[in-house]
Amino acid sequence: MYGHYFGLSELPFSIAPDPRYLYLSQQHREAQAHLLYGLNSDGGFVLLTGEVGTGKTTVCRSLLEQVPPQTDLAFILNPKCTAQELLAAICDELAIKVKGGENRLKLLTDAINSHLLQAHGNGRHTVLIIDEAQNLSSEVLEQIRLLTNLETNRHKLLQIILLGQPELLDKLNHPELRQLSQRITARYHLAPLCYKEMQAYIAHRLAVAGIEAPLFKPASLKKLYKITRGIPRLINVICDRALLGAYVQRQPRVELKTLNRAAFEVLGQPDSNRYQRPLAWTGGLLLIGIGLLAALHFWPTPDIHRAESRPADEAATERVASLSMEQKATDDIWQWPATLTTDVSQIMAYQRLFALWGIEYQPAEHPVVCRFARSQQLDCSFQDAGLDTLRQQNHPAVFRLTRQDGNAIYATLSHIDEQQARARLTIGDQVKTIALTELERHWPGSYVLLWRPPPEYQDPLYPGSRGQAVNWLERQLALWQGRAPRTEVRYDEQLENDVKAFQRSHGLTADGIFGPNTGIYFNATRVLGLPLLNREVD
Repeated sequence: MYGHYFGLSELPFSIAPDPRYLYLSQQHREAQAHLLYGLNSDGGFVLLTGEVGTGKTTVCRSLLEQVPPQTDLAFILNPKCTAQELLAAICDELAIKVKGGENRLKLLTDAINSHLLQAHGNGRHTVLIIDEAQNLSSEVLEQIRLLTNLETNRHKLLQIILLGQPELLDKLNHPELRQLSQRITARYHLAPLCYKEMQAYIAHRLAVAGIEAPLFKPASLKKLYKITRGIPRLINVICDRALLGAYVQRQPRVELKTLNRAAFEVLGQPDSNRYQRPLAWTGGLLLIGIGLLAALHFWPTPDIHRAESRPADEAATERVASLSMEQKATDDIWQWPATLTTDVSQIMAYQRLFALWGIEYQPAEHPVVCRFARSQQLDCSFQDAGLDTLRQQNHPAVFRLTRQDGNAIYATLSHIDEQQARARLTIGDQVKTIALTELERHWPGSYVLLWRPPPEYQDPLYPGSRGQAVNWLERQLALWQGRAPRTEVRYDEQLENDVKAFQRSHGLTADGIFGPNTGIYFNATRVLGLPLLNREVD
């Protein structure tokens, strides 16, 4: 449900071990290297352990995509069985036919040994992977060890990879299993992610699912790490629930309160004594869906048309004025029609925002705002910043206002008059003019704005980048510096230094990378014909 709302191609936080979503932190790379060693070595045991949910199975699934063509693989997922049942499962995995007889255990062992000899003679390598190996009894582990006794003068014929929780390490330390423990040629223990790894992990999964916007506010991420201690499976479950909660509440990103509610529903424990009972998200989904559909189909859609002959910002201003039906300005931003719900106000706020860019936005046809923006050569930028920062960025923005009674509404900030210290907002179909001090007093600390990336821009530009976006950036910086532009350039040291100079001139971090944040300031100061909050600013 929330995937469509956020513009995701699929749900990013499934707990299924999909190798596409594998985030290779340094330790995950090392774990994968150990397993690859096990696939290509000449026999013995390879051991990978880690706490529940740290990614052992996902690493192993990724390994399966790298299996050499000459390898025969047996993968046992549920090893809580007897020695005979395990040997039978291995025979099924390797398609080994076993004749009937009284001593079933011996027949299975002989059949496996015969198959391994034949496979070796044919130039094949056989690997057995056992997941959840901590569930194996000592008797079964000893039987597995006996399978590795079959060998030639130079090679063992079976390679075994054991994946398990830390209890497996304790079990292997028992005296009766010392022979098996001595045959382990490679060991690795997966620890939970650190905070920076967790941030990269979440960003990676969102990117695989089709969106690069930060859907979690910084305070939410910090609390998430405190709750999960960096365990990927817990991160997945809580993130999934939190995005569902943000969707139900029509939030553009996951707020701290929403994250706390998600953790409560997943773990069943309150965060503090002041924790209130969470919203019944799942029970309210049907009503929310019906309400949104009603808003899309029955709320009167403003008559927005693209202007062809007038400047975009001037024409958009006139359209917004006409859409407001000449509503009388008021200083009270908390007064809005009772029929104007959070959902409807959000739809109308983005319609106003696109109108300022000279674009008609029909949410019934394009329900995902940022995906529609990209189709119009624009992009969304989610910002955690104060009103002063937005005034410097000088772009119209959509933000959320929440009253003390909990009711929330979305507004579009379309104009700031710095001389009069007043701001113009659109809420629903009403235009309101308020003092900047009043707006600052109620500023939520986050907002969404649109910006126009360079042509063919896909990702942030950095040293080594090439293409039309880099050529465009070179021309704009040459105009800024009053020099002749170079042609067909790459992102070299000179261009990097020019970007750093521009960043320093606007109080930005001078990292020499041209990404969304630098691009927004570039739009506001170097690109003509774009909508600005303060049109008197040069």
